[in-house]
Amino acid sequence: MGVADGVPILAGRDVVRSYPARGGVPWGRDRDLVLALDGVSLELRSGEILGLVGRSGSGKSTLARLLLGLERPDRGEVTFDGRSLESLTEPERRRMRRDVQVVFQDPHAALDPLQSVGGVVAEPLAVHGLCPRGERRGRGKLLLGEVGLPGEDAFLDRSPRELSGGERQRVALARALASGPRALILDEPVSALDASVRGHVLNLLLGLQDRGRLAMLVIAHDMRLVARVCSRVAVMAGGRVVEEGPTRNVLESPAHEATAELLAAARWLSEPPTGWAARVLGEPSSVR
Repeated sequence: MGVADGVPILAGRDVVRSYPARGGVPWGRDRDLVLALDGVSLELRSGEILGLVGRSGSGKSTLARLLLGLERPDRGEVTFDGRSLESLTEPERRRMRRDVQVVFQDPHAALDPLQSVGGVVAEPLAVHGLCPRGERRGRGKLLLGEVGLPGEDAFLDRSPRELSGGERQRVALARALASGPRALILDEPVSALDASVRGHVLNLLLGLQDRGRLAMLVIAHDMRLVARVCSRVAVMAGGRVVEEGPTRNVLESPAHEATAELLAAARWLSEPPTGWAARVLGEPSSVR
């Protein structure tokens, strides 16, 4: 699909999404619905790492599902390379599924325990016809090496259930990279990891972004994570984007109370910030 320069890879335009309230029905009146997204607009452009932050229930994951095409908006439009998802042909949808990959928060639930590590990583190569069957294992070894895991036969033959949480998350990332995507959507990619593994995964993401024009949407509630890896940030509250801009500007001069609350919460976390973020977030306090 030919794309003009400056066209975002993914975008939402004034998207609205609601769900039936508990005990309500989809065809009920407005009072039977809960509004999850209320006129949200967001763009993800080539080569950027965009942070999407907000408290639980702010609408982050709902927006991600719409951008992935897993759900449709009630109103508004979601586009891939400037084309509405509703207008994509089946070959174009397959191309989008190859170009836009997702890494979920829980690597244990995301990986099939009946597959070997090698099978998990090779699956996108088979689905998208990216290399002959005989070359997939070798390609899987290279992908595991990219994410800092052993590319040995013994490791490829292991079950995901035999791996640590950090290893599973890196296997999930290797699988996402297998199709050669242009964009990654990462839903709380390090929240389930311990501090040492979290740092490794974050450095890995930065290294991947530096080596190419890979775009990333990082969904999080931790402003320390955003300060470390994201060039731009959008803050969500109540189903709306309430603040958006370069990460440094937003963190140094928050314009909305939701941003200020997230910054205040970050100051209680145990991992100290570095660089300019240390001036914004300050030294960590001991949690009482």
